[in-house]
Amino acid sequence: MRSRSAVLAALAATAALVLAGCGGVGGGGAPGGGLAPNTGEQGVNDINELPRDQVADGGDLRFPLDALPDNYNRNQVDGTLRDGKFVMDPLMPHAFDALADGTVAVNTDYFTSIELTSESPQVVTYTINPEANWDDGTPITWVDLQAQWQAQNGTNEAFSVAGTTGYEDIVSVERGVDDKQAVATFGTVFAEWNSLFDNIYPASTNTDPATFNTGWQAQPLTTAGPFRVETVDATAQTITLVRNEAWWGEPAKLDRVVERDALADALANNEIDFYAIGSSVDLFQRSQGIPGVEVRQAAEPTYNHITFNGGEGAILADPALRRAIAQGIDRQVVTSALIGQIVPEATPLGSFLYTEGSANYVDHSAPVAFDPAAASAALDGLGWVSPGEGQVRTRDGQQLTLRYVTTAGNPISERISQLVQSQLATIGVGVEFVPAASADLFDQYVTPGDFDMVGFGWSGTPFPVTSTRNIYSTPGDQNYGNIGTPEIDALYAEAFVELDDAARAELGNEIDTLIWETMPQLPLYQSTGAYAVRDTLANFGAPGTADIDYVDSGFVAG
Repeated sequence: MRSRSAVLAALAATAALVLAGCGGVGGGGAPGGGLAPNTGEQGVNDINELPRDQVADGGDLRFPLDALPDNYNRNQVDGTLRDGKFVMDPLMPHAFDALADGTVAVNTDYFTSIELTSESPQVVTYTINPEANWDDGTPITWVDLQAQWQAQNGTNEAFSVAGTTGYEDIVSVERGVDDKQAVATFGTVFAEWNSLFDNIYPASTNTDPATFNTGWQAQPLTTAGPFRVETVDATAQTITLVRNEAWWGEPAKLDRVVERDALADALANNEIDFYAIGSSVDLFQRSQGIPGVEVRQAAEPTYNHITFNGGEGAILADPALRRAIAQGIDRQVVTSALIGQIVPEATPLGSFLYTEGSANYVDHSAPVAFDPAAASAALDGLGWVSPGEGQVRTRDGQQLTLRYVTTAGNPISERISQLVQSQLATIGVGVEFVPAASADLFDQYVTPGDFDMVGFGWSGTPFPVTSTRNIYSTPGDQNYGNIGTPEIDALYAEAFVELDDAARAELGNEIDTLIWETMPQLPLYQSTGAYAVRDTLANFGAPGTADIDYVDSGFVAG
């Protein structure tokens, strides 16, 4: 089973995501220059929400990207960068919208209804908006959903798909009462069925594997959104989207969305309209000195962590050793050092499946709470002998020195790794840094398992069971540390077919408890969800768990 629903996040200062709501505070901040403490309040974002009649018609939103996507097909394995989501969301159909409270709602621009019409067998009926068309004039029909299922269900390996989860459980997608209705029948129950058809592409580009894999590399092809592509300039790393005159829904307020490779200084130079602050105290402090800019914040389902390598033959193959290492790392010190000036009273993340802001979040981290004395005792019990204070432990002639792969030149990655190195030294564990270029981090180190510890981030989704199974079950394409248990696999299998949301959440927390016992990773802190934003922007800023509303975003009228 393959999935990239939980996307990867590099530990960049601007929280750039590489493809797993709290009360927001605008502008002023809390005493001492920080934002108000993250309370984890659900259902709130910080976007200067205004009704459409108070948003001006026209204007350009100048949107910073880390880089243009390698592939504009977000269902293809190379199209999973989060920047690709920012580019393609205003252009492509998707079945559901993510909301600020962590739930989803049918996107009525594309579907008049999406319903679970049978549980045995599981059947989902998609009724397509009669007005919905591709920009070439072709109606969006059941054939588009059928072609997408066929491309993504894993039966034809010529399609290099980003994920098969859910699609592999469907046995047929057929015509319903007319061409504007698709009926999907499942051979196996798939509980989080509303995670499917998140990025719908036309059948014309989903039929041929070559078109699917490479046809979208240079630029988007046939689209169907409130915006359309005007120009793509690969040299300048800029894509310009313009209001789509063929759009059948409410017209976008903005004239254009200009997305470009840009650094944070571009905000002060009036070249972009916002930037992500992430974990960067420098960016936070600079934002407060830019006239007409305020900080907006809402808890995001994104967090930094350390992955351990527990594969066969790895020094950290023993879960007891991984737990001891975890007990030797003071996550609160790391959290305070990285984001304490931005979000005072921030605390470490205590769940692998749920982030703060989710109604299902429960902190299960107590078994590996920071306790250097207990960590040292556990290491003694495992036979790792300390030669003396300040020296690295040994066992059978081998030193307990861990290779920690870091992202070279990344101040966030470097700061975290230095803190961890210092803390582990006090319990006799050595840490050797292996700097990796950002472009090489996954291909050369993470994916092949060439590390003992490595830091990056996960960005979650509204579907935590679906999006994390591929990380913590075995085998899993994103289980980079090769750590898991049959018990975890069995609980995931049970949760995957549990249609009751509350019961599935209970199973999710059972899974989370077991993951803390196996210690495949160590969560550190959740993203601040803070953005420096022009104070004239409306319905835009810190979205929290919600999707960006490109139709209603714009500038305050008047």
